[in-house]
Amino acid sequence: MPIKIAINGFGRIGRPTLKCALENPNLEVVAVNDLTDNKTLAHLLKYDSLYGIYEKKVDFTKDSLTIEGKKIKALAEKDPVRLPWQKLGIDLVLECTGYFTDKEGAEKHIQAGAKRVIISAPSKSEEVKTFLMGVNEEKYNPKTDKVISNASCTTNCLAPIAKVLHRHFKIDKGFMTTIHSYTNDQRILDLPHKDLRRARAAAVSIIPTTTGAAKTVAKTIPELEGKLDGIALRVPTPTVSIVDFVTLVGKKTSVKEVNNVLKKAARGELKGVLDVSEEPLVSVDYIGSSFSAVVDASLTMVKDNLVKVMAWYDNEWAYAVHLVEMAEYVGSKK
Repeated sequence: MPIKIAINGFGRIGRPTLKCALENPNLEVVAVNDLTDNKTLAHLLKYDSLYGIYEKKVDFTKDSLTIEGKKIKALAEKDPVRLPWQKLGIDLVLECTGYFTDKEGAEKHIQAGAKRVIISAPSKSEEVKTFLMGVNEEKYNPKTDKVISNASCTTNCLAPIAKVLHRHFKIDKGFMTTIHSYTNDQRILDLPHKDLRRARAAAVSIIPTTTGAAKTVAKTIPELEGKLDGIALRVPTPTVSIVDFVTLVGKKTSVKEVNNVLKKAARGELKGVLDVSEEPLVSVDYIGSSFSAVVDASLTMVKDNLVKVMAWYDNEWAYAVHLVEMAEYVGSKK
């Protein structure tokens, strides 16, 4: 029997997540919940400014979206407790609104009858564990981990790289800068925002802002607790970002050795999660990339035991791909 999932929040993560989930025979998308009308949801699913026109036939009714004739119940309920997850037999909710990121908020889906919840963002609650495909998913315990976090797109990029470098060279400390495409948590033109830099027009400036992505890596690799920190520079591109990771490691190494251990991991344990490119590409070339991280081998730098690695990631599409993989993994565990 396929795993019955529901998607709460049908925005820049929810929509690509649906598209990816529909390609997975082990998952059945039963419902989506968003406060927007179904006509608008169907239109935005079909026509995407970044990924083009969806090849599948999309239609809608008063209470559903229809993709290639398959009906998906469309709900518009503000309070997750009131969602009909028990009636619909939902095994797993993908919490993609960005609002219910703490344990109390996410557990409202459990109260509504869902068996488990994956938050598509870092959780604000320490007791909510973080799991990433290729990094620590094997530590997931289905009996106790009813609500989990899939972290952020940037943590999904950095963590596999940190895992490989730490295993081979022992990370002592490190800083990460993500040169990150703008998101809906910024203003298209100058408007109030609690972060005064994010209040500025997203498409005309490089905007420094905070990110917890580097610190969150330690939630998946505990040995790195207290060793990493980072910052984000939001730039005028709509998707694809690049992590610039500089780390002091436990022994002297070389560009060739660093790239080789990353390539070996990309061919083996991290296949499908990590890739290494030798091509002189730019951000637009990675739109639609499914890898959590694509190391740009030509940009790797080493000075004795100081290592710099840069990795591209499509912060929307690749995140959705691995969120769906995590849903399949979690849903398969009894």
